[in-house]
Amino acid sequence: RCLGVASSPPPRLFDYDTVTKNLSVGDAISAVEEAFAALARGKVDVPMPMHIGIEESSVAGPGDCHIKGGYIDSTPTFTVKLACVSFYKNAERGLPPGSGIFIVVNAVTGAPLGVFQENRFMTDLRTGAAGAVAMKHCSTDAQDVVGFIGTGAIARNMARAAAAVRPFKGFCYSLDKAMGEAFAQDMEAELGMPFTVASSAEECCNVSDVLFTQTPGSSTVLEKDWLKETGVTIIASGSDQPTKQEIPNDVLTASKYISDLTMQTSRVGELRGALQAGAMTEADVYAELGEVVNGDKPGREGDEIIVVDLTGTGAQDAAIGQVAWDKLSQL
Repeated sequence: RCLGVASSPPPRLFDYDTVTKNLSVGDAISAVEEAFAALARGKVDVPMPMHIGIEESSVAGPGDCHIKGGYIDSTPTFTVKLACVSFYKNAERGLPPGSGIFIVVNAVTGAPLGVFQENRFMTDLRTGAAGAVAMKHCSTDAQDVVGFIGTGAIARNMARAAAAVRPFKGFCYSLDKAMGEAFAQDMEAELGMPFTVASSAEECCNVSDVLFTQTPGSSTVLEKDWLKETGVTIIASGSDQPTKQEIPNDVLTASKYISDLTMQTSRVGELRGALQAGAMTEADVYAELGEVVNGDKPGREGDEIIVVDLTGTGAQDAAIGQVAWDKLSQL
């Protein structure tokens, strides 16, 4: 005799328009800050990311798929995220090069609650929120000139996040001049803060107290001699694969190096290149960002170079997943 087994309700589907119209980087900052603090206390279960490489063939690719997730202790949900990136041939099809979904799961029953078709929007929000956390804890109020190398979607969220920390004067540089000019105009209008387009990455570095780098990471984007001698905080978010590096090894070795998660940055972040070159060891890592958030180690102490290496952690995905469910499930 078969006994009936009750099934869980189906997950709610939140489409891209619903997600983008109802979430902002400001929604994520405090949750991501708390996630980093919990991560440093060992209160987050965050596995290493899974990477699936899609080689180009007659029926596929090229492209990459990243799967991340995590659970923050004593929260009611956990999150698994699938992000597809670098499908560059989509331009020929009139499609964006990336897409993605978040699956937010009930931590009591294990049943999926919601599927968020975010197409990297929530990923970019939590990355921007991490930038705000890094700027808050690793720079001072006097550091009010903020530069952006790379002016795509992540840079826009970094600018919004930086504005939530303190007012600033913005500078930017992009290889695509039109994109850089649009970024400066849009951010100045949106944030009410001045933005100037630099003529070169060197000029952008020369004036910046805080420097956000968010490029494809195929080559380094600055040089040590370009940096201000009065101390600069570099917040790098372009490296998330073993083939990428934005920050040269001599800058990394000269810096107070702070990772979002050392076991991850040593494999796919800026640290990876320095380790492979023998320029650094993991013992040279000053702290993970959560340790600075918790006050276990100080952030800025003087005129040192600080590099904060943001590869994106499952803790951040769990945090923004909870925020998204709490807000959008009420619609």
